[in-house]
Amino acid sequence: MQKSDIDFKKIPDTPGVYLFKQGAEILYIGKATSLRDRVRSYFGPDLAEMRSPLVTKAILDADSLVWEETDSVLEALILEAKRIKQYWPKGNTDEKDDKSFAYLVVTKEAFPRFLIYRERELSVKVPRASLLALYGPFLSVASLREALKIMRRVFPFFDTPFPIDGRLSSSQEKMIIFNQTIGLYPKEFNKKEYAKTVRNLKLLFEAKKPALLKTLEREMKVAAKAERFEEANILKRQLFVLKHIQDLTLIKDELKYSSSASGLHGFRVEAYDTAHLRGDAARGVMTVVIDGEKIPSEYRTFTIRTAAAGDDFGALEEVIRRRAKHHEWPYPQVVVIDGGRAHLNRAKKILVENGMGEAIVVSVVKDERHRPREVFGPSPLVHTHEAEILLANAEAHRSAIGRHRRALRRAPYSI
Repeated sequence: MQKSDIDFKKIPDTPGVYLFKQGAEILYIGKATSLRDRVRSYFGPDLAEMRSPLVTKAILDADSLVWEETDSVLEALILEAKRIKQYWPKGNTDEKDDKSFAYLVVTKEAFPRFLIYRERELSVKVPRASLLALYGPFLSVASLREALKIMRRVFPFFDTPFPIDGRLSSSQEKMIIFNQTIGLYPKEFNKKEYAKTVRNLKLLFEAKKPALLKTLEREMKVAAKAERFEEANILKRQLFVLKHIQDLTLIKDELKYSSSASGLHGFRVEAYDTAHLRGDAARGVMTVVIDGEKIPSEYRTFTIRTAAAGDDFGALEEVIRRRAKHHEWPYPQVVVIDGGRAHLNRAKKILVENGMGEAIVVSVVKDERHRPREVFGPSPLVHTHEAEILLANAEAHRSAIGRHRRALRRAPYSI
């Protein structure tokens, strides 16, 4: 298949799954954040260098292309696994050891667990009688983990290495309580409610999102009519997040901003903060979280030089301007600052002025004890990436205080 065989204008600029075909045979299946951009990437002059020989052959042998649009990359990941299982195309499977594929196991227990296994582990660690459901094959364990990370923000589930419907040890109980506290596990051991969570996740992994949305909408209306408003609000939030989910981290090689210099790729969150004592020893910092993990090697410190003493936002503005000059540093998808909507709007303006307008800005409002009280920013992104946002913000505050105190200790005493 040649580039001239394709009318790229007809290919949508949306997430989805694409299938290269030769006659009726499916040769290769892939997923994309943008179907148009992804398909176009196969017809550059460096195809043989960028793709494996098997994929290159599949593209050259293909005589047609079809695609299926999805609402998100999350759904594209699930649909890709479903189609690979359905067609088992040579371009995806011949070069890969079947036993290295990843599968999602749902256990047949009072409180089913969602566990990831390689195919080579299934027959040994997962007896067929213990299976409630099995999903896959997924080509990437990392992508499957990321998908589950996104899903559990909507539907918290259990993934303990031990069954939780038997007698638990003290350490196991502590682990569950801690994960319940931070929102990773359901807050209560309610079999009826958890059965709904399992149902919802199964519908997602069966690529039946429309059916899931209809089910949740129906349950929300029933709850509201019965004046169970708390339950109705939870369902409303779940519907909102499912309809607006942001999941660029699932396809890391398609992110607009990537770090070729450091080798770090992924969903990058940068947080900026400053600290001083009545204007003395003012320091600003930048902290970095990539795919939910803090990356201390990417942290940077700025000695505040131009902002007036005690001008907190002037200092923050200086940090942003100086950071923006470093084009060799990968640009973030999200920028986090402290403050309310006024701070948020001003930070957006500064980023646009300095060529970083593509980044989404969020601000964290703190209470009197400096604990996060609210996050301002696009609701879908805040819901999906709240943990990364708060981690980056907390790291920025801790680092700024530490750098400021170190500067004070080094400063000469004056009388």
